[in-house]
Amino acid sequence: MRTAVVLFTRDLRVRDNPALAAACANAEQVVPLFVLDPDLGKLSPNRTRFLHQSLADLRAALRERGGDLVIRMGDPVAETIELARSVGAEGIGMAADVSHYARRREERMREECERHRIALRLFPGLTVVNPGELRPGGGGPSYRVFSPYHRVWRAAQWRAEVATPDRITLPQGVATGRLPAIPEGESPDAAAGGETEARRRFATWLRHLGPYPELHNDMPADGTSRLSPYLRFGCLSPLGLARAALQQDADDYVRQLCWRDFYYQVALSFPQLSTRPLRPNGDTEWRDDQDALRHWQDGTTGVPVVDAGMRQMRAEGWMHNRARLITAAFLTKHLGIDWRPGVQWFFRWLLDGDVPNNSGNWQWVAGTGNDTRPYRKFNPIRQAQRFDPEGVYVRRYVPELKGVEGGAVHQPWRLPDNVRRGLDYPGPLESHRDEAVWLRP
Repeated sequence: MRTAVVLFTRDLRVRDNPALAAACANAEQVVPLFVLDPDLGKLSPNRTRFLHQSLADLRAALRERGGDLVIRMGDPVAETIELARSVGAEGIGMAADVSHYARRREERMREECERHRIALRLFPGLTVVNPGELRPGGGGPSYRVFSPYHRVWRAAQWRAEVATPDRITLPQGVATGRLPAIPEGESPDAAAGGETEARRRFATWLRHLGPYPELHNDMPADGTSRLSPYLRFGCLSPLGLARAALQQDADDYVRQLCWRDFYYQVALSFPQLSTRPLRPNGDTEWRDDQDALRHWQDGTTGVPVVDAGMRQMRAEGWMHNRARLITAAFLTKHLGIDWRPGVQWFFRWLLDGDVPNNSGNWQWVAGTGNDTRPYRKFNPIRQAQRFDPEGVYVRRYVPELKGVEGGAVHQPWRLPDNVRRGLDYPGPLESHRDEAVWLRP
Protein backbone atom coordinates (compact mmCIF):
# COMPACT_ATOMS: atom_id res chain seq x y z
CA MET A 1 0.00 0.00 0.00
CA ARG A 2 1.35 3.39 -0.93
CA THR A 3 -0.68 5.72 1.32
CA ALA A 4 -2.84 5.18 4.42
CA VAL A 5 -4.74 7.54 6.70
CA VAL A 6 -4.81 6.90 10.46
CA LEU A 7 -7.77 8.57 12.14
CA PHE A 8 -6.95 9.18 15.80
CA THR A 9 -9.96 9.25 18.12
CA ARG A 10 -9.35 8.12 21.71
CA ASP A 11 -5.90 6.65 21.10
CA LEU A 12 -3.75 9.78 21.37
CA ARG A 13 -0.35 8.11 21.65
CA VAL A 14 2.45 6.71 19.51
CA ARG A 15 3.38 3.79 21.83
CA ASP A 16 1.38 0.58 21.49
CA ASN A 17 -0.98 2.13 18.98
CA PRO A 18 -2.08 -0.74 16.71
CA ALA A 19 -3.68 1.48 14.04
CA LEU A 20 -0.59 3.67 13.69
CA ALA A 21 1.84 0.73 13.83
CA ALA A 22 -0.04 -1.21 11.14
CA ALA A 23 -0.18 1.80 8.83
CA CYS A 24 3.54 2.47 9.20
CA ALA A 25 4.35 -1.21 8.58
CA ASN A 26 2.17 -1.57 5.49
CA ALA A 27 2.15 1.81 3.76
CA GLU A 28 4.92 3.90 2.31
CA GLN A 29 3.21 7.13 3.39
CA VAL A 30 1.05 7.68 6.46
CA VAL A 31 -1.29 10.58 7.20
CA PRO A 32 -2.05 10.82 10.95
CA LEU A 33 -5.34 12.73 11.30
CA PHE A 34 -7.50 14.13 14.05
CA VAL A 35 -10.84 15.76 13.31
CA LEU A 36 -12.19 18.23 15.86
CA ASP A 37 -15.94 17.72 16.02
CA PRO A 38 -17.46 21.05 17.15
CA ASP A 39 -20.43 19.28 18.73
CA LEU A 40 -18.26 17.23 21.09
CA GLY A 41 -16.31 20.30 22.21
CA LYS A 42 -19.44 21.68 23.86
CA LEU A 43 -19.82 18.79 26.30
CA SER A 44 -17.03 19.45 28.80
CA PRO A 45 -14.61 22.39 28.96
CA ASN A 46 -12.31 20.30 31.17
CA ARG A 47 -12.03 17.45 28.69
CA THR A 48 -11.75 19.88 25.77
CA ARG A 49 -8.68 21.46 27.38
CA PHE A 50 -7.21 18.04 28.15
CA LEU A 51 -7.85 16.94 24.56
CA HIS A 52 -6.11 19.97 23.06
CA GLN A 53 -3.11 19.48 25.34
CA SER A 54 -2.98 15.83 24.28
CA LEU A 55 -3.17 16.74 20.59
CA ALA A 56 -0.29 19.21 20.94
CA ASP A 57 1.80 16.51 22.60
CA LEU A 58 0.86 13.95 19.94
CA ARG A 59 1.82 16.34 17.17
CA ALA A 60 5.23 16.85 18.76
CA ALA A 61 5.78 13.07 19.05
CA LEU A 62 4.83 12.54 15.39
CA ARG A 63 7.11 15.35 14.26
CA GLU A 64 10.00 13.75 16.13
CA ARG A 65 9.49 10.76 13.85
CA GLY A 66 9.37 12.79 10.65
CA GLY A 67 5.59 12.99 10.41
CA ASP A 68 2.94 15.38 11.66
CA LEU A 69 -0.62 15.45 12.94
CA VAL A 70 -3.09 16.72 10.35
CA ILE A 71 -5.87 18.73 11.98
CA ARG A 72 -9.30 19.21 10.47
CA MET A 73 -12.52 20.55 11.93
CA GLY A 74 -16.01 19.35 11.11
CA ASP A 75 -17.72 16.02 10.62
CA PRO A 76 -15.11 13.27 11.24
CA VAL A 77 -16.36 11.01 8.47
CA ALA A 78 -16.63 13.67 5.78
CA GLU A 79 -13.26 15.21 6.65
CA THR A 80 -11.49 11.85 6.73
CA ILE A 81 -12.87 10.73 3.39
CA GLU A 82 -12.04 14.08 1.79
CA LEU A 83 -8.44 13.91 3.03
CA ALA A 84 -8.06 10.27 2.01
CA ARG A 85 -9.22 11.04 -1.51
CA SER A 86 -6.99 14.10 -1.79
CA VAL A 87 -3.84 12.09 -0.97
CA GLY A 88 -4.90 8.99 -2.90
CA ALA A 89 -5.06 6.82 0.20
CA GLU A 90 -5.98 3.18 -0.33
CA GLY A 91 -6.81 2.54 3.30
CA ILE A 92 -8.03 4.14 6.54
CA GLY A 93 -7.25 2.76 9.97
CA MET A 94 -8.85 3.70 13.29
CA ALA A 95 -9.41 2.29 16.77
CA ALA A 96 -12.68 0.48 17.43
CA ASP A 97 -14.88 2.04 20.12
CA VAL A 98 -18.15 1.17 21.84
CA SER A 99 -20.20 4.32 22.50
CA HIS A 100 -23.30 5.09 20.45
CA TYR A 101 -21.52 8.08 18.89
CA ALA A 102 -18.44 6.03 18.02
CA ARG A 103 -20.39 3.14 16.55
CA ARG A 104 -22.49 5.46 14.42
CA ARG A 105 -19.27 7.12 13.22
CA GLU A 106 -17.84 3.70 12.38
CA GLU A 107 -20.99 2.70 10.49
CA ARG A 108 -20.98 5.87 8.43
CA MET A 109 -17.24 5.56 7.79
CA ARG A 110 -17.71 2.02 6.51
CA GLU A 111 -20.48 3.13 4.15
CA GLU A 112 -18.40 5.98 2.76
CA CYS A 113 -15.29 3.84 2.39
CA GLU A 114 -17.26 1.27 0.42
CA ARG A 115 -18.70 4.00 -1.77
CA HIS A 116 -15.25 5.41 -2.54
CA ARG A 117 -13.50 2.03 -2.68
CA ILE A 118 -11.20 2.73 0.24
CA ALA A 119 -10.33 -0.08 2.64
CA LEU A 120 -11.34 0.49 6.28
CA ARG A 121 -9.71 -1.43 9.10
CA LEU A 122 -10.56 -1.20 12.80
CA PHE A 123 -7.98 -1.93 15.47
CA PRO A 124 -7.95 -2.72 19.20
CA GLY A 125 -6.23 -0.49 21.71
CA LEU A 126 -8.82 1.19 23.96
CA THR A 127 -9.03 -1.74 26.39
CA VAL A 128 -6.85 -4.61 27.57
CA VAL A 129 -9.14 -7.21 25.97
CA ASN A 130 -11.39 -6.31 23.04
CA PRO A 131 -14.93 -5.61 24.28
CA GLY A 132 -16.58 -8.20 22.02
CA GLU A 133 -13.98 -10.92 22.46
CA LEU A 134 -15.26 -12.60 25.63
CA ARG A 135 -18.78 -14.04 25.59
CA PRO A 136 -20.63 -15.78 28.44
CA GLY A 137 -20.94 -19.53 28.06
CA GLY A 138 -24.70 -19.50 28.52
CA GLY A 139 -25.25 -17.16 25.61
CA GLY A 140 -25.87 -13.44 25.52
CA PRO A 141 -23.77 -10.65 24.05
CA SER A 142 -21.94 -9.68 27.24
CA TYR A 143 -21.25 -10.62 30.83
CA ARG A 144 -23.69 -9.02 33.26
CA VAL A 145 -21.79 -10.00 36.44
CA PHE A 146 -18.20 -8.97 37.06
CA SER A 147 -16.72 -12.01 38.85
CA PRO A 148 -17.15 -14.56 36.02
CA TYR A 149 -15.98 -11.94 33.54
CA HIS A 150 -12.87 -11.32 35.64
CA ARG A 151 -12.00 -15.01 35.69
CA VAL A 152 -12.28 -15.33 31.92
CA TRP A 153 -10.52 -12.00 31.37
CA ARG A 154 -7.48 -13.07 33.40
CA ALA A 155 -7.29 -16.37 31.54
CA ALA A 156 -7.63 -14.80 28.09
CA GLN A 157 -4.74 -14.54 25.64
CA TRP A 158 -3.93 -10.84 25.55
CA ARG A 159 -2.62 -9.37 22.33
CA ALA A 160 1.06 -8.46 22.04
CA GLU A 161 2.03 -4.82 22.38
CA VAL A 162 3.05 -3.28 19.07
CA ALA A 163 6.30 -1.44 18.42
CA THR A 164 6.50 2.33 18.29
CA PRO A 165 7.17 3.52 14.72
CA ASP A 166 10.67 4.88 14.21
CA ARG A 167 9.79 6.85 11.10
CA ILE A 168 6.60 8.31 9.66
CA THR A 169 6.55 9.66 6.11
CA LEU A 170 3.86 12.19 5.31
CA PRO A 171 2.87 12.76 1.66
CA GLN A 172 4.21 15.99 0.23
CA GLY A 173 1.91 18.96 0.02
CA VAL A 174 -0.52 17.96 2.76
CA ALA A 175 -1.84 20.99 4.65
CA THR A 176 -1.44 19.95 8.26
CA GLY A 177 -3.66 22.64 9.73
CA ARG A 178 -3.19 24.59 12.93
CA LEU A 179 -4.09 23.42 16.37
CA PRO A 180 -6.47 25.90 17.99
CA ALA A 181 -5.21 27.63 21.10
CA ILE A 182 -5.65 25.49 24.20
CA PRO A 183 -8.99 26.58 25.68
CA GLU A 184 -9.72 27.28 29.30
CA GLY A 185 -11.26 24.53 31.37
CA GLU A 186 -13.51 24.96 34.39
CA SER A 187 -11.34 23.24 37.00
CA PRO A 188 -8.29 25.29 38.02
CA ASP A 189 -6.35 22.31 39.38
CA ALA A 190 -7.00 19.87 36.54
CA ALA A 191 -4.18 17.64 35.34
CA ALA A 192 -2.48 18.37 32.02
CA GLY A 193 -3.08 16.06 29.07
CA GLY A 194 -0.72 14.27 26.70
CA GLU A 195 1.29 11.08 26.35
CA THR A 196 4.44 12.70 27.74
CA GLU A 197 2.70 13.65 30.98
CA ALA A 198 0.93 10.30 31.06
CA ARG A 199 4.17 8.37 30.87
CA ARG A 200 5.78 10.56 33.51
CA ARG A 201 2.91 9.82 35.89
CA PHE A 202 2.94 6.17 34.84
CA ALA A 203 6.61 5.79 35.75
CA THR A 204 6.04 7.47 39.12
CA TRP A 205 3.01 5.29 39.82
CA LEU A 206 4.89 2.07 39.11
CA ARG A 207 7.33 2.97 41.88
CA HIS A 208 4.45 3.26 44.37
CA LEU A 209 2.30 0.26 43.45
CA GLY A 210 3.26 -1.76 46.54
CA PRO A 211 0.83 -0.25 49.08
CA TYR A 212 -2.05 0.11 46.58
CA PRO A 213 -4.29 -2.55 48.23
CA GLU A 214 -4.11 -0.70 51.55
CA LEU A 215 -4.30 2.84 50.17
CA HIS A 216 -6.68 2.88 47.20
CA ASN A 217 -9.69 3.45 49.49
CA ASP A 218 -7.79 5.72 51.89
CA MET A 219 -9.23 9.11 50.97
CA PRO A 220 -6.66 11.44 52.60
CA ALA A 221 -3.71 9.36 51.35
CA ASP A 222 -4.77 9.89 47.73
CA GLY A 223 -3.14 6.55 46.95
CA THR A 224 -4.75 5.87 43.59
CA SER A 225 -2.96 6.16 40.25
CA ARG A 226 -4.92 9.12 38.85
CA LEU A 227 -4.20 7.68 35.42
CA SER A 228 -7.85 7.35 34.40
CA PRO A 229 -7.93 10.56 32.29
CA TYR A 230 -4.94 9.30 30.30
CA LEU A 231 -6.65 5.97 29.73
CA ARG A 232 -9.84 7.73 28.70
CA PHE A 233 -8.04 9.66 25.94
CA GLY A 234 -5.67 6.83 25.06
CA CYS A 235 -2.55 8.72 26.11
CA LEU A 236 -1.59 5.46 27.82
CA SER A 237 -2.03 1.93 26.57
CA PRO A 238 -4.28 0.04 29.02
CA LEU A 239 -2.61 -3.17 27.90
CA GLY A 240 0.85 -1.77 28.64
CA LEU A 241 -0.34 -0.57 32.02
CA ALA A 242 -1.86 -3.95 32.89
CA ARG A 243 1.27 -5.85 31.88
CA ALA A 244 3.51 -3.52 33.89
CA ALA A 245 1.30 -3.90 36.96
CA LEU A 246 1.27 -7.70 36.65
CA GLN A 247 5.05 -7.71 36.60
CA GLN A 248 4.88 -6.18 40.08
CA ASP A 249 2.18 -8.60 41.29
CA ALA A 250 -0.26 -5.70 41.63
CA ASP A 251 -3.36 -7.85 41.19
CA ASP A 252 -5.65 -5.40 42.99
CA TYR A 253 -4.79 -2.68 40.52
CA VAL A 254 -5.13 -4.99 37.51
CA ARG A 255 -8.58 -5.90 38.80
CA GLN A 256 -9.56 -2.23 38.49
CA LEU A 257 -8.43 -2.27 34.85
CA CYS A 258 -10.63 -5.33 34.39
CA TRP A 259 -13.61 -3.37 35.75
CA ARG A 260 -12.90 -0.80 33.04
CA ASP A 261 -12.94 -3.51 30.36
CA PHE A 262 -16.08 -4.99 31.91
CA TYR A 263 -18.08 -1.80 31.38
CA TYR A 264 -16.78 -1.46 27.83
CA GLN A 265 -18.20 -4.86 26.92
CA VAL A 266 -21.47 -3.92 28.64
CA ALA A 267 -21.65 -0.68 26.63
CA LEU A 268 -20.96 -2.58 23.42
CA SER A 269 -24.09 -4.68 23.91
CA PHE A 270 -26.14 -1.93 25.57
CA PRO A 271 -25.34 1.43 23.93
CA GLN A 272 -28.15 3.18 25.86
CA LEU A 273 -26.15 2.79 29.09
CA SER A 274 -26.31 6.54 29.85
CA THR A 275 -30.07 6.85 29.52
CA ARG A 276 -31.79 3.51 30.10
CA PRO A 277 -31.52 1.16 33.10
CA LEU A 278 -29.89 -2.19 32.55
CA ARG A 279 -32.21 -3.60 35.19
CA PRO A 280 -35.55 -1.86 34.56
CA ASN A 281 -37.18 -3.01 37.80
CA GLY A 282 -34.46 -1.12 39.66
CA ASP A 283 -35.61 2.19 38.18
CA THR A 284 -37.73 3.38 41.10
CA GLU A 285 -40.04 6.38 41.48
CA TRP A 286 -37.35 9.04 41.69
CA ARG A 287 -38.00 12.30 43.53
CA ASP A 288 -38.10 15.54 41.53
CA ASP A 289 -36.23 17.90 43.86
CA GLN A 290 -34.28 20.46 41.85
CA ASP A 291 -33.21 22.36 44.99
CA ALA A 292 -31.63 19.24 46.53
CA LEU A 293 -30.01 18.41 43.20
CA ARG A 294 -28.42 21.87 43.03
CA HIS A 295 -27.10 21.57 46.59
CA TRP A 296 -25.58 18.22 45.68
CA GLN A 297 -24.02 19.67 42.52
CA ASP A 298 -22.61 22.65 44.42
CA GLY A 299 -21.24 20.63 47.34
CA THR A 300 -23.51 22.30 49.88
CA THR A 301 -25.59 19.38 51.15
CA GLY A 302 -24.41 19.82 54.72
CA VAL A 303 -22.93 16.30 54.72
CA PRO A 304 -19.17 17.04 54.73
CA VAL A 305 -17.81 13.96 52.95
CA VAL A 306 -20.34 14.38 50.13
CA ASP A 307 -19.55 18.07 49.78
CA ALA A 308 -15.80 17.38 49.81
CA GLY A 309 -16.10 14.94 46.93
CA MET A 310 -18.25 17.27 44.83
CA ARG A 311 -15.88 20.18 45.43
CA GLN A 312 -12.84 18.09 44.58
CA MET A 313 -14.43 17.29 41.23
CA ARG A 314 -15.01 20.96 40.48
CA ALA A 315 -11.50 21.96 41.50
CA GLU A 316 -9.55 19.13 39.84
CA GLY A 317 -11.80 17.57 37.20
CA TRP A 318 -11.30 14.35 39.11
CA MET A 319 -12.70 12.71 42.22
CA HIS A 320 -11.35 10.00 44.51
CA ASN A 321 -12.89 6.62 43.68
CA ARG A 322 -14.38 6.16 47.17
CA ALA A 323 -15.85 9.66 47.07
CA ARG A 324 -17.48 8.86 43.72
CA LEU A 325 -19.28 5.95 45.33
CA ILE A 326 -20.34 8.01 48.36
CA THR A 327 -21.59 11.01 46.37
CA ALA A 328 -23.46 8.89 43.83
CA ALA A 329 -25.09 6.79 46.55
CA PHE A 330 -26.09 9.94 48.43
CA LEU A 331 -27.90 11.35 45.40
CA THR A 332 -29.72 8.16 44.48
CA LYS A 333 -30.19 6.18 47.68
CA HIS A 334 -30.58 8.99 50.23
CA LEU A 335 -31.97 11.93 48.29
CA GLY A 336 -33.87 9.56 46.01
CA ILE A 337 -32.97 11.54 42.86
CA ASP A 338 -32.64 9.91 39.45
CA TRP A 339 -29.16 8.66 38.52
CA ARG A 340 -29.26 10.26 35.05
CA PRO A 341 -28.68 13.86 36.23
CA GLY A 342 -25.74 12.45 38.20
CA VAL A 343 -24.33 10.86 35.05
CA GLN A 344 -24.64 14.18 33.21
CA TRP A 345 -23.04 16.21 36.00
CA PHE A 346 -20.06 13.89 36.35
CA PHE A 347 -19.72 13.77 32.58
CA ARG A 348 -19.50 17.56 32.46
CA TRP A 349 -16.68 17.85 35.00
CA LEU A 350 -14.59 14.68 34.95
CA LEU A 351 -11.49 14.49 32.78
CA ASP A 352 -11.97 10.72 32.66
CA GLY A 353 -15.69 10.96 31.92
CA ASP A 354 -16.68 8.40 29.30
CA VAL A 355 -19.87 6.51 28.57
CA PRO A 356 -18.91 2.97 29.66
CA ASN A 357 -17.34 3.71 33.04
CA ASN A 358 -19.21 6.84 34.09
CA SER A 359 -22.64 5.47 33.21
CA GLY A 360 -21.88 1.88 34.19
CA ASN A 361 -20.69 2.85 37.67
CA TRP A 362 -23.63 5.19 38.19
CA GLN A 363 -26.05 2.39 37.34
CA TRP A 364 -24.19 0.05 39.68
CA VAL A 365 -24.60 2.48 42.58
CA ALA A 366 -28.21 3.33 41.75
CA GLY A 367 -29.21 -0.34 41.68
CA THR A 368 -30.25 -0.26 38.04
CA GLY A 369 -27.11 -1.85 36.61
CA ASN A 370 -24.72 -4.73 37.16
CA ASP A 371 -24.65 -4.81 40.96
CA THR A 372 -25.71 -8.21 42.31
CA ARG A 373 -26.92 -6.42 45.48
CA PRO A 374 -28.95 -3.56 43.98
CA TYR A 375 -30.71 -2.54 47.20
CA ARG A 376 -27.60 -1.82 49.26
CA LYS A 377 -27.53 1.65 50.79
CA PHE A 378 -24.19 3.21 51.71
CA ASN A 379 -24.13 5.27 54.88
CA PRO A 380 -21.98 8.34 54.05
CA ILE A 381 -21.06 9.02 57.67
CA ARG A 382 -19.85 5.49 58.29
CA GLN A 383 -17.99 5.57 54.98
CA ALA A 384 -16.29 8.82 56.02
CA GLN A 385 -15.41 7.49 59.45
CA ARG A 386 -13.88 4.39 57.91
CA PHE A 387 -11.98 5.90 54.98
CA ASP A 388 -11.26 9.41 56.34
CA PRO A 389 -11.24 8.83 60.11
CA GLU A 390 -9.50 12.07 61.07
CA GLY A 391 -11.34 14.21 58.51
CA VAL A 392 -8.18 15.12 56.55
CA TYR A 393 -9.87 14.66 53.17
CA VAL A 394 -12.92 16.66 54.20
CA ARG A 395 -10.93 19.59 55.54
CA ARG A 396 -8.83 19.59 52.33
CA TYR A 397 -11.87 20.45 50.23
CA VAL A 398 -14.31 22.04 52.69
CA PRO A 399 -12.32 24.93 54.18
CA GLU A 400 -15.26 26.09 56.30
CA LEU A 401 -14.56 23.08 58.55
CA LYS A 402 -10.80 23.45 58.90
CA GLY A 403 -11.16 24.51 62.51
CA VAL A 404 -13.06 21.35 63.51
CA GLU A 405 -10.71 18.76 64.93
CA GLY A 406 -10.53 15.07 64.11
CA GLY A 407 -13.47 12.93 63.12
CA ALA A 408 -15.97 15.42 64.55
CA VAL A 409 -15.77 17.13 61.16
CA HIS A 410 -17.99 14.44 59.66
CA GLN A 411 -21.02 15.38 61.80
CA PRO A 412 -20.87 19.12 62.43
CA TRP A 413 -24.57 19.16 63.39
CA ARG A 414 -23.55 17.34 66.60
CA LEU A 415 -21.07 20.00 67.68
CA PRO A 416 -21.98 22.26 70.60
CA ASP A 417 -24.32 25.09 69.63
CA ASN A 418 -21.72 27.82 70.14
CA VAL A 419 -19.25 26.02 67.86
CA ARG A 420 -21.81 25.12 65.23
CA ARG A 421 -23.07 28.70 65.00
CA GLY A 422 -19.53 29.88 64.30
CA LEU A 423 -19.20 27.71 61.20
CA ASP A 424 -20.02 29.13 57.81
CA TYR A 425 -21.37 25.77 56.75
CA PRO A 426 -24.95 24.70 55.99
CA GLY A 427 -26.94 22.21 58.03
CA PRO A 428 -28.18 19.02 56.37
CA LEU A 429 -30.78 19.44 53.65
CA GLU A 430 -34.29 19.75 55.04
CA SER A 431 -35.57 17.44 52.31
CA HIS A 432 -33.24 14.75 53.55
CA ARG A 433 -32.99 15.29 57.28
CA ASP A 434 -36.05 13.40 58.49
CA GLU A 435 -35.45 10.15 56.63
CA ALA A 436 -31.76 9.89 57.50
CA VAL A 437 -31.37 8.04 60.77
CA TRP A 438 -27.64 8.69 60.73
CA LEU A 439 -28.25 12.45 60.92
CA ARG A 440 -30.19 12.31 64.19
CA PRO A 441 -28.46 13.25 67.45
